[in-house]
Amino acid sequence: MAEAATGAVRVDKVRGRSALTRCFARYPLKLIAPSKVGPASCDAVWLYALTYGGGIVSGDTISCTVSVGDGCTAAITTQASTKVYKAVGSKCSEQLLEASVGEDALLAVIPDPVTCFSTARYHQKQVFQISANSNLVIVDWFTSGRYECGEKWDFSFYKSVNHIFLGDQPLFIDSVLLEQGSNFSIAEQMKEYNVIAMVVLLGPKLNSIQERMQDEVRKLMSGQLRPPTSGGSLYAMRSQPPQHPQRPPLVASCSPFGRTGTGMVARVAAISTELVYGFLRQHLAALEPFLGASPYSTS
Repeated sequence: MAEAATGAVRVDKVRGRSALTRCFARYPLKLIAPSKVGPASCDAVWLYALTYGGGIVSGDTISCTVSVGDGCTAAITTQASTKVYKAVGSKCSEQLLEASVGEDALLAVIPDPVTCFSTARYHQKQVFQISANSNLVIVDWFTSGRYECGEKWDFSFYKSVNHIFLGDQPLFIDSVLLEQGSNFSIAEQMKEYNVIAMVVLLGPKLNSIQERMQDEVRKLMSGQLRPPTSGGSLYAMRSQPPQHPQRPPLVASCSPFGRTGTGMVARVAAISTELVYGFLRQHLAALEPFLGASPYSTS
């Protein structure tokens, strides 16, 4: 992958602060490093990953290596959703990321969602190599397509793979695959939901954020999934036709991973992108002291 890389990033300590010591990109990838994000006291490097033309063309491959040195902090994000254009024949658009995170370092991969157009074919793989005290935030999410224009789960193929390794030992292995089948469509399986998201939090700096998210998600879902109580007489209840419970507009779950539960993964499904943006803003706002800005903030 390194020989064909379209991007390479390295963050190291320079005069005691996180600094971008390498930033290379070639077509179709473009990397922008703003000079200042957040207060001057914040020790974090921000990078925006863009594509020429605003999206990924059928057959394009974007590959990037990222290295975050010991004690450094870096955030990688986007300026808008990553659009994957219609497939030409069986050609697949691909994005590959290989990242290493040093001791006591923090890497936050917090992009906007992937949006696949009708008939698009897309494959994404992200591999993270961490140390014992590394800290990692991964947001990996995608939409049903241009659903406001009537394209809903109309792409042909979507696959996203995330691997986290501690040394040579796999710590987290996750794969999402959606493919149109002959006996069913993706839309039939997804019902009214238009957005799927995964959030991974790992490392000692993020323990309190993990605990808070798990508590808040538990409270949210216990309230949404509690069976409704009906007032009135027993006769009135029996005379009413049975009602099918309405699905919540957003559902979420959290679960720990790792030998000692050092990591946490949250999974979200929602009917709209705005609901997931709100979920991410609320639950990742506590990253602001580390990153200098709150992820997905509208201000």
